[in-house]
Formats: sequence, C-alpha cells, structure tokens
Amino acid sequence: MDNSTLAVIAVSTFVSEDLACIAAGALIAQGRIGIAGGLLACVIGIYVGDLLLFLAGRFAGDVILRWRPTRRFISHDRVDQASKWLAHRGPSLVFLSRFTPGLRLPTYFAAGLLRTNFWRFAAYFLLASLVWTPFLIGLTIWLGDSVLRAVFTHNILTILPGALTMLLLWTVRRSLGKLRRWEFWPAWLAYLPVIPYLIFLAIKHRSVTLFTAANPGIPTGGFVGESKSQILDHLNTIEGAVPAYRLIPATLDPEVRFRAALGFVERVQWPVVLKPDMGERGSGVSIVRSQVELRQAINSTAGDTIIQAYAEGPEFGIFYVRIPGAVRGYISSITQKCFAHVTGDGISTIADLIEADARACNLANVYAKSVRRNPADVPAQGERIQLSEIGSHCRGAIFLDGSRFKTTALENTIDTLAQAHPGFYFGRFDIRAESIEALRDGRTLQVIELNGVSAEATHVYDPSITIWQAYGVMFRQWRTAFSIGAANRDRGYEPTSITSLLVSSFSFCRRAKVVCAIQADRKPAARIAG
Repeated sequence: MDNSTLAVIAVSTFVSEDLACIAAGALIAQGRIGIAGGLLACVIGIYVGDLLLFLAGRFAGDVILRWRPTRRFISHDRVDQASKWLAHRGPSLVFLSRFTPGLRLPTYFAAGLLRTNFWRFAAYFLLASLVWTPFLIGLTIWLGDSVLRAVFTHNILTILPGALTMLLLWTVRRSLGKLRRWEFWPAWLAYLPVIPYLIFLAIKHRSVTLFTAANPGIPTGGFVGESKSQILDHLNTIEGAVPAYRLIPATLDPEVRFRAALGFVERVQWPVVLKPDMGERGSGVSIVRSQVELRQAINSTAGDTIIQAYAEGPEFGIFYVRIPGAVRGYISSITQKCFAHVTGDGISTIADLIEADARACNLANVYAKSVRRNPADVPAQGERIQLSEIGSHCRGAIFLDGSRFKTTALENTIDTLAQAHPGFYFGRFDIRAESIEALRDGRTLQVIELNGVSAEATHVYDPSITIWQAYGVMFRQWRTAFSIGAANRDRGYEPTSITSLLVSSFSFCRRAKVVCAIQADRKPAARIAG
C-alpha cells in the first residue's frame, strides 16, 4: 500500500469528496491500493473536511454576527430560533446534504454559524461519512470508471443550485409552512378569487351592496360597523340566552370606566371578557382575571367597550340561514373551536415547544403574546400549557368541522334565538355550551356574539378541508347572501348605499387602527403575572 497515495486521496477530499471517493474506487478496482486503506483515507479526509466547514462557520459566524450592519437585520433571538430549528432537524439535514450534491457546504457551514452543539454534529458527520463513503466507493468498483465522468458533470451542475436551494429553504421555511396550510393565508389572498364572483353577483342582481339587505334589522346587514351590544339586547329577551354584559361608553373618564367595569365584576365573578362594541376577528378582545389586568385592558380600548361574564364550556360557531317568508331557518355550518396547547417535556421552553410544533410554529408570534406564561419558562414533564383562549382563528384558535353535532333539537334552539332578533336572516352565532351533549340537545346555550353578513362559515378552516372545498363554501355563502338580499329588497327593504358603506368601512378601519396602536404600547406585565 502506498501511504503517499492514500494521503493524496485524503487531502483531495477537501476539493471534491465525490471525485476523491471515485478515484479511490478506481484504484481499488485496479489493485493499486487496498480496499481498507482507500476507505479509511476517504473517511478521514471527508470527516476532517466536515469538521473544518463547521468550525469555519463557527468562527466566521462570530465575526459576522458581531458586525453592526448584520445586527440591524439579524437579532440574537432570531439566531437562537434558527439554531434550535437546525439542531432539532440535525440528523435528517446532515444525511440529506450528504446524499445531495451542493447542499453539504451551506448545511455544515450554517450549523457552525448558528452555534449548534459541536459534539452532536461531529457525531452526525462521522455517521454520515461512514454510510456515504463505502456506498460511493463500492459503486465505483462495481460500475467502473464511467461513474467518474457522470459524477463530475453532476457535481458541476448541482453545486450552485443546491447551495441556493438550501439557503432559500432555511430562509423561508415558516413561509412555506403557511403556504402549505391555506388557513394561514392573509385574508386578502384567500378572498382574491372570490372577488370576480362577487362582481358577477352584483351584475346579476343589479346592485353592488345588495348583500347588506340580507339582515335589514342590523346596520349594513352586519357587514361593518354594527353594534354588538345592540344585537345582544335583542337576544337578551330570551332568558339565559346571553351571558351578563354591560356597555361602557368611551365618552366616560378612564377612571369612571374602570369603576363601572369593576362594579360589573362584583355582580358576576372573575374572569370577565372585554371587547370593542364594534370589532371583528377577535381584535381587542381580552379575558381578564384581576383588577390590574382590568385597568390595563380598559386603558387599552379606544371606543365603546362591552364587559361580559365569562361563559364556561366548549365554544362553537353556528351559521344560520333563513329565507325571507319561510317559517323556519336552518344551520348551514357548525365549527368546533379548540384552544391550542403544548405539553412540556421538562427540557424545552414554551417558545421551543411552539417552534417544534408543525402547526403552532406558523402562529409563534401570536402564541408568544397570548400565552399566560413567560415564553422562556420550561414547563414540567407532561404539563399542559394553553396557548390561546380567544375563539378567533387569527388569535390562535383551532377550527374543526362540527357538522356531526347538528341535530333537530339544536336547530330548533338556534332558530328560536335567530327569530328573537328582528330582521335577522343570515349570520353566525358564537356560542358556549356546557358540553357536547348539551349542544346536541340545544340546551343551556349562551350566545357570546351574533355576527351578520360578513361572518364566515368558519368550519372551512378545518385543516382537513382543501382550499377548493373552502371556495365552494364561500361562493355558496355569498350567493345565498345576495339571494336573501334580493328577497328582502322585493319586500321593501333598501340595501345600504355605496357611499354609506364606504363611510362606515372607513370609520371602522380608523377605529381599528387606533386600537391596534394602543395595544402595541401595552406592556405584557399583566399577561405574565396572570
């Protein structure tokens, strides 16, 4: 065995691992070196090269991350999150990069730069090289020199695309997760294909705003700017149908508002719910459990506020439809709302557990704000940490199709509630029930909110429902809204004018912007203390 030849093979792996292994295989096939020596030379060279790439990333990373322009765009928190992501997927990434030309350099360099554990990745590198090297050398011995030309060409063509692919996937991994799960798409993107259909319906019915006549008993049909407290006032005529509530006007002095809210709490009990009288998608809604949180929540509201007793039990969204002139309406959709949680392992922080969950990581920022614990806490083994408590999808609730809960008894109860509100034909009840059995029986239901024509049949956000199925529901929903609006127009009800609808929309957006600005300055002390 020529030791100088083996040394050359080992060093040549620094230039191209694949070519060095193929050359060693060719020399073994010709009997010029032994198989054990050739394998050992390649494994040593590859392993040392892997470690050098990792260490280059580690030392270069210290310089790069300390560089002032870099710190403006990459925070230590982002680096820590990326490091945990890479460490969690270390074995699979190392083996993927080993068998995919062009991915090894960026993967191993990134592992060093992102401060992953050296000894752990050193073990991954050794195991991967022990698998890859005998495979490639054995393949060369079997197929001969033709492998040399094929792999040389393949390497040249794939190194750059492979490196770019690895960088792109690492950079946008969370965005890709959201892209796969349409439920996390921005509202404007999800509804973009619906707009042409709305234009078609407007032309067909000769009215752009005809859908606002679907609920003539609610301003703009409940599309925007309606008062939630006025809607609850109608439903409150049915005893026990609505949890106790009180409207706190924005015109009152902040201290008077706080005292009024505190007086309401004395009549019920903690916790209580605060929400804007005009709002949507869970914006500005908070559940408070102490005087400190109550004062902070009151100071964070910019308009009229509803304070409501907290209703226990599971939450559901029930979409109701009644054709004008019909004696009874029907339930078109039921959504079961589940509140996301993670389970502690005694090692990971709450933030780590969120990042490690395939679904929760898409709403990591939302959960970090809503969880009533410091995200840096480490929960005990088996400890369950609830991440959300507001029944809104954009606030982190998980929506599941609840059509299996539909019964005649439930439909009778919902129809009674709906007809208690004059001029209501189309919209969604958000309700709490004592249990699933109580829901099916249609008893002890409490209405948290009633939303009008802009409400969604939220069961479409069930992860098992495809985007095409969801669009089918959306198209059918808007077709029904226009049809009911047309029927009510024939009965003498006029749709909201375009000017009035635009003014209401503009006013609502301006109020929402003020609320968001106030909440952005809100300190998290109450959340963590809770």
